[in-house]
Amino acid sequence: MKSALQIVMDIRSGETTALAELTTSLRSIRERNDELHVFLHIDEEGAIGAATKVDEAIERGEHVGPLAGVPVALKDNLCQTGVPTTASSKILDGWRPPYSATVVHRLLAAGAVPVGKTNLDEFAMGSSTENSAFGPTKNPLDPSRVPGGSSGGSAAAVAANMTPIALGSDTGGSIRQPAALCGLVGVKPTYGLVSRYGLIAFASSLDQIGPFAKSVTDAALVLEAIAGHDPMDSTSLPEPPPSLVAHVGDGVEGRRIALVRELYEGADDDVVESVMRAVEVLRGAGATIVELSIPELRLGLSAYYLIAPAEASSNLARYDGVRYGLRVDA
Repeated sequence: MKSALQIVMDIRSGETTALAELTTSLRSIRERNDELHVFLHIDEEGAIGAATKVDEAIERGEHVGPLAGVPVALKDNLCQTGVPTTASSKILDGWRPPYSATVVHRLLAAGAVPVGKTNLDEFAMGSSTENSAFGPTKNPLDPSRVPGGSSGGSAAAVAANMTPIALGSDTGGSIRQPAALCGLVGVKPTYGLVSRYGLIAFASSLDQIGPFAKSVTDAALVLEAIAGHDPMDSTSLPEPPPSLVAHVGDGVEGRRIALVRELYEGADDDVVESVMRAVEVLRGAGATIVELSIPELRLGLSAYYLIAPAEASSNLARYDGVRYGLRVDA
């Protein structure tokens, strides 16, 4: 599948259309979704409508956004008006939100074409996308392995060439880890950079929404489109979105990059070797590598497992079968 940037360029030049790119995406989904179990819901009607709007705007000679006609997969904990949203839980089975997440609005404003909702660990709690009420997702690179989690469905969608980009959410690694397991670029943005309005919360002090892509440029393109202040999110930074794509080619010459001892000490040998290879690449590109120690980082996991479960307990208390969600006889 072409990159998101190439799709936008081809659509703007008239070499292809948003509907043609959507058709390619839907064909790829049909070919492998039964095998990999990536999408829980495919919104073909909505996607055709979004793609048609892009093509009609181009025919009228109007400006189209930076993601014009690019198919995008959405993790199924991101609300989209009228589209089933479950967070991979039977508690929310059949729920169709009456509103969309801010990131969905911004994708549509940028011309992107949401094609459907991807599988995840239930309520984003997990690291393998096996803990879904609707069954596990497989890694497209090797279906005998997991794609990581909790955003494993979104990672698998990009790795399987179903969509060139996808959105996930990251609390304790849920974008970065599946990106690594699926050979992708995954970004957990700075806290407050991307609005979380419309995200089904896990741990509010930690949750962030971010992109999956096959290149840094595509990831930058998506992050630039979804970032920026949102009055609907009280933790949103009151700043305009950063310029990212323009700086992708700037390089690292003259930069000082920290190598933090506690982040790799004790890791598997192949992980340490990969880190050291990256160090040499960065050094060869002109960066200065500064080794340092932050002993307090050893407490990070313990702190996470105090904060995340406590906030999850508060955020998810509403789904008790009385006030909201599935009710069963005990």
